[in-house]
Amino acid sequence: MGENNQKIKLLRIMEFLRSESEAGKPVSTNQIINYLKGHNISCERRTLYKDMELLIESGANIVKTELGRENAYYIDEVSLSLAELKILIDAVQATNFITDVKTAELVEKLLAFSGIRRSEIVRDNIVLYNNHKHSNGDIYDNIEQIELAIRQKKQVSFYYFDLDEKKNRVYRKEKKRYITDPVALVFSEDNYYLVAYSQKYQNAVNYRVDRMDTVEVEDTPICEEAQIKKRKTESYTEQVFKMYNGEVEEVTLEFPPELLGAVYDKFGEKTIIRHSDADRLKIKVTVQISPPFFGWLFQFMGKMRILEPPSVLEKYNKCIRDTLE
Repeated sequence: MGENNQKIKLLRIMEFLRSESEAGKPVSTNQIINYLKGHNISCERRTLYKDMELLIESGANIVKTELGRENAYYIDEVSLSLAELKILIDAVQATNFITDVKTAELVEKLLAFSGIRRSEIVRDNIVLYNNHKHSNGDIYDNIEQIELAIRQKKQVSFYYFDLDEKKNRVYRKEKKRYITDPVALVFSEDNYYLVAYSQKYQNAVNYRVDRMDTVEVEDTPICEEAQIKKRKTESYTEQVFKMYNGEVEEVTLEFPPELLGAVYDKFGEKTIIRHSDADRLKIKVTVQISPPFFGWLFQFMGKMRILEPPSVLEKYNKCIRDTLE
């Protein structure tokens, strides 16, 4: 057998093992030989033993075992469980900022990574339900450029746009480039955002990645303030409540036990819960005082109350009064 044919044979063996074998489900020598025959590659049992030893000695994660009286093999690689694969695919489909085309491509890649058996099981149970996908096909390029800028601690620039009633792009600032100091990429409420530091406002600014066009890494390094924020990325991005800017306040909220699930969903299961009185609970949380925060409170129709500070309660009441006028 020529060198090229030998390489093709080894690749086909690895292809078969990756798609059909796993721990607890090895493939036999005969199965491998029959698979090769199906691809017009002849292989004797004795030759296959040598091929398998060569692959193992070369570092392939192949485990040799027995299936009945035959030698058998499987790939011992970290792979996704059915549950993990299903969760990832559903997450991709539910995400708005990934276009329909990119969603289909990414789902196929996940299925291919999981092997034929698992992919067939999951494929039969895929439910297509998100009809609100966005249309920016450059989303991957945008993310890659922003990630590069963050790693290199360089400024990033881009055009920023909205959509009009005909879904045409309307560029802000008369299509002048935005230049900002990137800190982190944050996924929130079905969208992907760039959290950056504004030297002009000396505060956080946020941009939707799917509303960016022609993202480029600049030569200028990010400022010292942005580097400080970058080193404290987790606490900095936590302050960006619902992607709105606002004053950061420690707020005490009081609510009935029936809203405990909503509190954990919003602020996390590590939130410290205290008793306020016999039938009510309270928490202290740090949030940005913003319309989304007030909107979150309002949905509970008075069951979630602001206890402290009085200034935040007054702002909330004013927001309600302004809405009713």
